[in-house]
Amino acid sequence: MKHRVVITGMGVCAPNGIGLAQFSDAIFSGKSGVTFHQQLADLNFGCQIAGQPDVTPELLKEYFTPLQLRDLQSSGIEYGMIAGVDAWKDAGLNIMDKDAVDYDSGIIFGVSLLGAEKFRSAIYQTDEGKVRRLGSTTVIQTMASGISAYLGGYIGCGNQVTTNSSACTTGLESVLMGYERVRNGDAVRMLVGSCNDSGPYIWGGFDAMRVLTKKYNENPTAGSRPMQEDANGFVPGSGAGALVLESLDSALSRGARIYAEVIGGAVNSGGQRMEGTMTAPNSEAVQHCIRTAVRNSDINSRDIDTINGHLTSTGMCPTEIKNWSEALELRGKDFPYINSLKSMTGHCLAAAGSIETVATILELKDNKVFGNINTGNLHPDIKGIIDDSCVPSHTVNKKISIAAKASFGFGDVNCCMIFKKFTA
Repeated sequence: MKHRVVITGMGVCAPNGIGLAQFSDAIFSGKSGVTFHQQLADLNFGCQIAGQPDVTPELLKEYFTPLQLRDLQSSGIEYGMIAGVDAWKDAGLNIMDKDAVDYDSGIIFGVSLLGAEKFRSAIYQTDEGKVRRLGSTTVIQTMASGISAYLGGYIGCGNQVTTNSSACTTGLESVLMGYERVRNGDAVRMLVGSCNDSGPYIWGGFDAMRVLTKKYNENPTAGSRPMQEDANGFVPGSGAGALVLESLDSALSRGARIYAEVIGGAVNSGGQRMEGTMTAPNSEAVQHCIRTAVRNSDINSRDIDTINGHLTSTGMCPTEIKNWSEALELRGKDFPYINSLKSMTGHCLAAAGSIETVATILELKDNKVFGNINTGNLHPDIKGIIDDSCVPSHTVNKKISIAAKASFGFGDVNCCMIFKKFTA
């Protein structure tokens, strides 16, 4: 028996907003969370701007014990706990007592690299022969599954508690993995999402690859320019997003609020063939992933009202639009609205897919398509495929029934999910 899967809770810790209310206001008003970072300038980065959540010490005390906060250096764990715990509470679910375990609930929370700052300090201490001073939390702050372990222990989950990692596809892949587990009856509910550390040790490699913008250090909010002709590299970001996926039967039985229904998705790889490489997509595979997601969702491509793309603000944006157009067989004014949250947050790497999924579900909930900021110079190759009106520069009020979200990552990996406004 296959179960219908719905979204009953969400949480977010994004560069332009922490918590659903602040984040929702930011995306629909076009607020950017990209700022100048003096630390990056001092370290001679070419790109000295980034998107980073404004997490205060006071806020952290709401999610961690004083003991846990002692020597906590993993910003990804901080972001992930905020988003994950908020999503769980938003769903109206209980935190288990210390003498009970919830075997119906599990967690799939993805990362790329966790605890870079902690790793750095541990390396220096080890090289200095001070191994005994590393502390008891070095391992759990730096192991990839540290975030799912923190969340699992906080909530008391007894189903699968694990971590996935697939570069920029990580966050959306966690949604697909959790969806499949609930759909197949292996869990009643799954907390899914992803997080990414912030800071120079995460962003430095991308600066060295010369894929980050270097032209907007004195005008940070204008730096991320998806789909624009003058885009010259992405802005690095960080944060976390989380969603509670639950069987429809369970949600209805407890009278839960339902944000939307997950109706299908697909994941694949281009095999780094046919112009696909470690850092560039195989377009045939991208299109195959999109078509498969549409087919698995039992919809027609014309049913899609809006697309939240990957669209990073690099030279690959026109290629992505072409892939969407060919996969959906839609062009010109027939193409759906398409936007990129990265215009406001930068590219949050492993956290991008989950944060952007939360934004997509808010669009479904509020019947609004958030606008792309930093527009006005749409790439001519994109203009040759879709109409300018399909790339809104301001929030559009529109009844939305079906929304698509996709992420494409290093290693030539792809994921696409389809969400629908819930109807009984």
